[in-house]
Amino acid sequence: MVAFQPAAAQDIRSPYSKFGYGLLNDNATSAQRQMGGVGYAMQPGRQTNVMNPASYAAIDTLTFLFDMGLDMTFINYKEQTADGLNKFNDKGGGLDYITMQFPIGSHFGMSLGLLPYSSVGYSFGSSIENGSSSYEGTGNLSQINLGLSGRIWRGLMVGANVSYLFGTLYHDAYAYTGASTSLFEHVMQVRDYHLQFGLQYSQIIARRHRVTVGGVYTPAKGLLGHTWVQEYADISNSSVAPDTLDYRSLKGNYSLPETWGAGLSYEYEGRIFGEVDFTYQPWSKAKFLNSEFLGETRFADRYRLGVGFSFSPRYRGRYIDRVAWRVGAYYNRDYIMAGDNNVRDYGVTCGVGLPAPSGKTIINVGFEYINRRATPVPLLKENYFNITLGINFNQTWFFQNKIQ
Repeated sequence: MVAFQPAAAQDIRSPYSKFGYGLLNDNATSAQRQMGGVGYAMQPGRQTNVMNPASYAAIDTLTFLFDMGLDMTFINYKEQTADGLNKFNDKGGGLDYITMQFPIGSHFGMSLGLLPYSSVGYSFGSSIENGSSSYEGTGNLSQINLGLSGRIWRGLMVGANVSYLFGTLYHDAYAYTGASTSLFEHVMQVRDYHLQFGLQYSQIIARRHRVTVGGVYTPAKGLLGHTWVQEYADISNSSVAPDTLDYRSLKGNYSLPETWGAGLSYEYEGRIFGEVDFTYQPWSKAKFLNSEFLGETRFADRYRLGVGFSFSPRYRGRYIDRVAWRVGAYYNRDYIMAGDNNVRDYGVTCGVGLPAPSGKTIINVGFEYINRRATPVPLLKENYFNITLGINFNQTWFFQNKIQ
């Protein structure tokens, strides 16, 4: 019998993160997460957008943007076992991302940031002959991102991101037999680069009405780095060195698939905005070497559909008129396979963009509900309640007041 037991660590996210590279992140900022995580066709101007590098050139020529996101997550787990329905609660949170954008002349924009790629966090246990066992996973993959965009013809903009992908994922298996505790640890260390290309075309179709189409493409690539498995015969005896059971390069054994993303947005007077996005990743073509330690790993093609809306009564006027109100929803068939089951999740989101009392800084407060489960056999059901906080600092560059 296997029974899920939540761990106390603050970075615990999902037992489904045991598979593959963990849970993926689509690099949506706090404002974009409030709108279902859309952004491929977004040209916010006063907000950062790293989902499509082509958008960087839309920044105002006198504006410098610095955006930092935080989140707090409350999780409810439901697991059906032979003994009945088990329910558990957990929580976590921390820094989500840091990014900045600034203009280079009148036709170019640049971005620099620290962004999440994927995360692993789980803990569960089971009974074995003459003892018990437990399994824990931690770690994340992150990106240091540098992007450049240019306006090349009227409403057409193109851009690219170059990222340094790095991080370490740990999967630990403990065996408790009598007074002895042994540990098998699988470690994956990634040190590689990552590319993304994007374009956007914006057209005014009538007075104050604007339509924008956007697309992104990330080429498939093999991963660089190393992975190894170590055995600690008795972790209570620090004088005994671990045995390395396997050590190999990621090259030729692990890879990431290509990514295709497309979006369509509509904007009226800068006050009403709506967008729909679609993402496709053929993970079934990606390499991930099966190991005796982690078991068979299978991936499915990933599809994600998101929709979002925002409304700001006015840019100027009373404070309440300058608040941005946002809602959104999405459906995601994930790349993770739990046995013969696909893992799927859907979410509904909402939030507000609150102008700071002085200046152009925006404080984005969002709320998100996510339901994740496997299908056709539900296995573990997860309900997430996220509170997100994003602070978007908007500063004016190269502007000097005239001295009278």
